[in-house]
Amino acid sequence: MSKILDIIESIANEKGLDIKEVKETVTTALINTAKKVYGREYEYGAEINPETKSLKLYQKVIVLQDDDERLQEENENFIALKEAKEVDPEIEVNDELTYELPLDNLGRTAAATLQKELEFHIQRLLETKIFDKYKNMINRRVFGTVVRVDNEENTYIEIDEVRAILPRKSRIKGEKFKVGDVVKSVIRKVFIERSQGIVVELSRTSPKFLEALLQLEVPEIKDGLIEINSSARIPGERAKVALTSLHQNVDAVGATVGTRGVRINSISKELHGENIDCIEYSSIPEIFIAKALSPAIISSVKVVGDKKAVVTLLADQKSKAIGKNGINIRLTSMLTGYEIELREKDGSSTSSASEVKDPNALKNLFGS
Repeated sequence: MSKILDIIESIANEKGLDIKEVKETVTTALINTAKKVYGREYEYGAEINPETKSLKLYQKVIVLQDDDERLQEENENFIALKEAKEVDPEIEVNDELTYELPLDNLGRTAAATLQKELEFHIQRLLETKIFDKYKNMINRRVFGTVVRVDNEENTYIEIDEVRAILPRKSRIKGEKFKVGDVVKSVIRKVFIERSQGIVVELSRTSPKFLEALLQLEVPEIKDGLIEINSSARIPGERAKVALTSLHQNVDAVGATVGTRGVRINSISKELHGENIDCIEYSSIPEIFIAKALSPAIISSVKVVGDKKAVVTLLADQKSKAIGKNGINIRLTSMLTGYEIELREKDGSSTSSASEVKDPNALKNLFGS
């Protein structure tokens, strides 16, 4: 095991691993090999000499009083104080004494065992590194090449060192991919399955995918001048995104939509024609809900109870607030986090400090 440090550095560089972690892996593998060769009832230690770059194996024993009954047992984990002092005159009871075990005595069988142990632990180290890498990338945009589509229409995509899966349920309705296609998506979750190992699951239907595309397409979002507060989607049909400008000279909605809608249309195209409503976020729930229900013009909003809002509007605005198949009101509820109840305005509503009732203020909300 001479020059083991050179081997460790070579493994670390080749696999992209931390040298310290590889050192720990090598010593663990050697200790496990010793247990299989010499017996699991003994205690072992291993270390790498940085000067000679060699690996050493030790057996650990505990120093006991000369008359301790445990010395009579057939257990080489203990040594009498008198005998231990012959090795180290300063040693005391309960101290630990180590004996070096020559690695040359391990034999071919042990060498093969050590190789298997090393391969096993290095593989675990690689898997841990990959798992941590992709775990930290959840909700981030990735792209890769389709390598397989199974009978259930799950799409397998190669992304760097992993083969990720885009389940059929996480694919926009009507989408179909074939081998060789390059696909954008976000990482939805990462987990370990006993039969498959690390599983990286992708999504194109998550609101986070919309947010990732916005960051890619809108420089002001990427540079932190505009913040995405929340988003909601009914994949392939319609989406809403709430935005805040963090710079006085930047119009959050205008910058995101782009000149003549060029930016938002580019994103919509990636989402198979999904209509995207960009809304200016407000920390005042009543104003936020009123804006989110666009294109309906709202008369008033009153927050009642826990996360519920009563919205009053004219009869001719109700269908707009609800939207086709209820899409608009559902998206508004998802975006704002409030359950929404619509009431037609009949002149009998009562005033409240939390209501938005100023007609001029409401016109300003929608820029009219």
